[in-house]
Amino acid sequence: MTEPLLLSTTRITTYDGDRVLTGATGFFFEREDQLFLVTSRHVFIDAASKHHPNRIEIELHTDEVDLRAMQVLSLFTYHEGFSLWRQASDGGGEIDVAVLPLPRESFPAGTVLRCFTPAHVQHTQPDVEVGQPLLVVGFPLGFHDTLHHLPVVRQASVASAFGVRFQGQGFFLTDARTHRGASGAPVVMRDAALGATLPWRLLGVHASRMDMGTRDLVLDESLGLNCAWYADILLTLTAPPAAAAATGASGAITQT
Repeated sequence: MTEPLLLSTTRITTYDGDRVLTGATGFFFEREDQLFLVTSRHVFIDAASKHHPNRIEIELHTDEVDLRAMQVLSLFTYHEGFSLWRQASDGGGEIDVAVLPLPRESFPAGTVLRCFTPAHVQHTQPDVEVGQPLLVVGFPLGFHDTLHHLPVVRQASVASAFGVRFQGQGFFLTDARTHRGASGAPVVMRDAALGATLPWRLLGVHASRMDMGTRDLVLDESLGLNCAWYADILLTLTAPPAAAAATGASGAITQT
């Protein structure tokens, strides 16, 4: 049995019919017996790059001990013209996080995974300081342990004031080496108080690299900074519709 954190994350492949489009990272989130796949919104739709997949595949372990045992689950992203994923926006604009409800009845027998829950979501700022060590768990450029189907981990640190919306957007910055394919990766901080099942605090969802449009591509290196959207948006995206309306959730949930 491997470390629980590595079983919380899955590799996503997006398709247009049978045509492979992109690779990305997702992780599992459970709330009130409903299971969700969390990733970046641009994995499901990105108008700027004309990225419009209608199907994704995720990889699931099917044996507690033999990690080579894996099956692929295919999931449609639209039904009768409407998106099946949930996304949100707030006063700063669209939030680059989306969740897709997962039908447990479609899972292969013996599926092994670990799920973040609302209890894992970081809420308060005092526990997180600038420079705090973090991990980003994912599939950069699709790279992973292809025998055991496990992700790899990048070390990171908090690079902007945690709890403050960087430039008015709902994300903070991390300092880590990242690549395409890591979009949707969980950004976590170890917290043994959460128990052995998954002792990691969920701070954010990695989305993209941050750079300067004025940078000289010859003389100046990339900043090496990344955007991580605050994980508390998941409490809005995964709330039952009636509960979200009753509490006046800050993010406006949409399904296109």
